[in-house]
Amino acid sequence: MFAIALLAASASGAVEAAPAAAEPEILVTATQRPTPAGDVPVAITSIGREALRDGAVVDLRTLNVLAPSLLVSSSSNEAGGGGARIRGIGTVGDNAGLESSVATFVDGVYRARAATALTELGPLERVDVLRGPQGTLFGRNASAGLINVVTAQPSRTLGGYAEASVGNYDYWRLGAGITGPLTETLSGRIDGVYIKRQGFFQDVVSGRHLNGRDRGLVRGKLKWEPDASFAATLTVDYAKRDEECCAGGYSVVRDLRSSTPGAGGGSLVTAPSSIAALIRAMPGGQVLDDPGVRKVALSPGQSFRQDVTDGGVALNMTKTLGGITIDSITAWRSNKFIKGQDADFSSLDLIRRPSDGSGFIRFRNFSQELRARGEAFGGKLDWLVGGYWGEERLTLQDNMAYGADYDRFASARIGALGGAFAAFPTYGFANLKGFAQNYGGAALAAAVQNVPIAGTGELDRFRQHDSNQALFTHDIVHVTDRLSLTLGARYTRDRKTLDANLASTSSCGIYLDTIARLRALGTASATALANSVLAPLAGYPCNINSVNGAIDQRRTEHRWSGTAALDYRIARGANVYASWSRGYKAGGFNLDRGGLFNTGRLQQLPASSLAFAPETVEAWELGAKLHRRLFDLDVALFRQAFRNFQLNSYTGTNFVVSNVQGCSTSLGNRDSDNIAGNSACSDTKAGVISKGVELDATLRPAADWVLTGGFTYADTRYAKDIVGSPDALTGDNSLPPVLFLLPGARLSNAPAYTATGSVRWTPAIREGLRALAYVGTRYQSKINTGSDLLTEKAQKGFGLVDARVGVSTASGWSLELWAQNVFNVTYTQVAFSEPLQGGGSGGMPGTAAAVTAFGTTSSQLFGAFLGDPRTWGLTARKRF
Repeated sequence: MFAIALLAASASGAVEAAPAAAEPEILVTATQRPTPAGDVPVAITSIGREALRDGAVVDLRTLNVLAPSLLVSSSSNEAGGGGARIRGIGTVGDNAGLESSVATFVDGVYRARAATALTELGPLERVDVLRGPQGTLFGRNASAGLINVVTAQPSRTLGGYAEASVGNYDYWRLGAGITGPLTETLSGRIDGVYIKRQGFFQDVVSGRHLNGRDRGLVRGKLKWEPDASFAATLTVDYAKRDEECCAGGYSVVRDLRSSTPGAGGGSLVTAPSSIAALIRAMPGGQVLDDPGVRKVALSPGQSFRQDVTDGGVALNMTKTLGGITIDSITAWRSNKFIKGQDADFSSLDLIRRPSDGSGFIRFRNFSQELRARGEAFGGKLDWLVGGYWGEERLTLQDNMAYGADYDRFASARIGALGGAFAAFPTYGFANLKGFAQNYGGAALAAAVQNVPIAGTGELDRFRQHDSNQALFTHDIVHVTDRLSLTLGARYTRDRKTLDANLASTSSCGIYLDTIARLRALGTASATALANSVLAPLAGYPCNINSVNGAIDQRRTEHRWSGTAALDYRIARGANVYASWSRGYKAGGFNLDRGGLFNTGRLQQLPASSLAFAPETVEAWELGAKLHRRLFDLDVALFRQAFRNFQLNSYTGTNFVVSNVQGCSTSLGNRDSDNIAGNSACSDTKAGVISKGVELDATLRPAADWVLTGGFTYADTRYAKDIVGSPDALTGDNSLPPVLFLLPGARLSNAPAYTATGSVRWTPAIREGLRALAYVGTRYQSKINTGSDLLTEKAQKGFGLVDARVGVSTASGWSLELWAQNVFNVTYTQVAFSEPLQGGGSGGMPGTAAAVTAFGTTSSQLFGAFLGDPRTWGLTARKRF
């Protein structure tokens, strides 16, 4: 292995270490070389140790207040469904098969998904947020940007800390660490953190609290420096979470009302929600319609179990040989997430994922990266070449099942149609034959089969192996003392194999056969039962479809990515640059049985329908950086064009992945109507465009003052004419009608304007005693939080404020009072269509937009995963 070879090379003679950078500025590794942030031709927000501590950054989501172009959120689970977005571009949904558009690295090691870093990070040195494609140096899944986390390193000086925090919601946090020399050439560091907090939501049925914290981290590091030419750091970490997350309450939209079109169309006529009334009429049925009070009513005995074990080993080495520096990173990581879920988020037992451990996601990753860098032609060329080899083994086991109330609830929905169907609840799906006999006589009954639903379900196992190899180069040509040209290229081979075993006891097949038999009869009563009742409600027994058997799929990609940049130094600390880059995000497989069944056509799809194509981006950037003793100012103009944008849509219980492309010719709004298959396009282009401007500023007017400000305007939209993935049977790439709101619209979770700011004041009170006052804020304009952009999923603009005050002594003691979300703003991270609880007519989603546009009806209920409420507490810390 490369790492072993490099260790052997350490026996070579010492080479004098390079002098330290002259600028008192944070050194970043955006170009895989330690460089002052103001000298790299990359849009970057670098957050140092003090800012991270003041902003209470303990996981990636808490970075939102410090980086305006970044938005990190979570939905139905944090461990498997967290997502990061930069400039409005990111990955949507809790789908393990869909890799993140924003890559996350911790100490140089790639984390398989953003959600695996939504955990306690421990003491940090800095965090860099690199904006725009970063795949040339960092790999295939950085098409939107990169989060680079650098944790605290071992020191040759003995030191340590201990801290304890207490706060509201029964919060407490304990942390401790120690670092120092072990021998003349060996130093070490060990850190440990444990957090416990009561959940923000309460289940009124069981009385227990949900969405709490119960997690810990232990990380140890050994650094060996036998001479000035070699250093090796071994890192071992282990994290564990035993939590119950994440519950979402009903969203107050139109006061939980059903909608029908007004006379002549174009307006809404609302009435109290028929679905809410139906739920409340059933035994145990509750609909709590004020999410702000953070109370939910869940099915008795159901759990949101979220147990995570995460850990790894990494060896980072650097060796200098005659002016050439060799870097090696060898890493192995494992992450397992055991999931339980009350999957309908209601007090009725409709659909569930049992918390017995049979449902889980497991990642096992091995990676080896080797880089060599140096200078040539008298310092005119700063060159870097490297190679990467990664192996990822992903196992996903899904265990969704129908609940005890499913048949009764679905039967009640059919009975609500009235007329002859009012008697349906008396029979239910399990006695469909009896209803048919009563409804149409013996001939009708003979064509019908009973459809037992309750107690059936699925136990699917997906195994995916991803083998990735890459060769890359990133070279800086110093044309003159002031002008530099950066050229980079990366060749990537990515091979994925999918072996899946699908086991379903669903009655979907029986249900579909019944519909076909009824249609074949051709009588009025048979046609009415088939087309007016059973077909529109096929989503009930087919929610867990009846696809069974083994799947074996393979796909291999060969892709080039690259970058070119011109950087001109106007004066010391003043630079302008222009850059182009091409990014690449790997294709893959949708690890969800929903991709194998078309509920619109009521038919099974081939296994190839699980595949989706790679996403690519062409990005252009023009920037300027001015870094002085008293202030820093970075400005960037950008435009990014994404082809085959990977969109993940949630159907209520399943995820469907499709590639969104633009159409070079006008579709005449056919991609915005409610007619399926009428907007195919063969002449495609970029389907998503992101363009805008970013500003980052830091002002240091006096020794005790630091002020920061950030602003991002990002116009991130779908093209006006768009198509989706080719149909697995027909090849037609028309966009599904349910996504009629997408053409020309802003992407989900993509605010137009975001502004951040902070003020830090650390005055000396007297000798040996210093105060701290810190305020940080973030404002973002309105967004839509759903990938389908339904109007009910909108979140209006809002602002958050964090604050911290405290005192510290020269002897290392400090006491701080802190608060986050000071003004207790209630906001939605992600809104969603409540599974099975309502819908629309004519195959369209149950939303006000569809009612006004197409004259359909709506009865859909919506839910929301909320952001954290106001939290506050007290932290005592001792450093030595």
